[in-house]
Amino acid sequence: MILPFSGSVLPPGEHPATIDEIENRFAHTPHRRQLFAGLKLLLGNLKAAGARRAWLNGSFVTDKTVPDDYDLCWDPNGVNPDLLDPILLDLSAPRFAQHVKYGGDIFPNVTEQHSASLFLDFFQVDKTTGGPKGIIVIDLLRFNP
Repeated sequence: MILPFSGSVLPPGEHPATIDEIENRFAHTPHRRQLFAGLKLLLGNLKAAGARRAWLNGSFVTDKTVPDDYDLCWDPNGVNPDLLDPILLDLSAPRFAQHVKYGGDIFPNVTEQHSASLFLDFFQVDKTTGGPKGIIVIDLLRFNP
């Protein structure tokens, strides 16, 4: 279950959610449904390549009326890079191809260069306040595209 917002963001911590829970909570406008469709496509590719877990972040999982996109990082352990969409291997900004195809910024859970933190940890810091915020955890073993 996804907890209520704390202000405009999720309360601190990792919040496990199914794809149905994510859809019910966040895909409630045409724009959000479009982002959600890209997210589902992405998760299908990650699962097919062997990813077991992903963390969802960004304005999509806030109370923002028109979110810009979503941010997602995925656990690279056990992933066959030959099965990944090559778009996911190009992490250079502005990641235009990722936005066009999937609707978000997508990273393996590696060190984010500016903060020197893993993306998983970087995602749990509110850009506006610098305080902690929550993210969604997706178990890809339970995800059915």
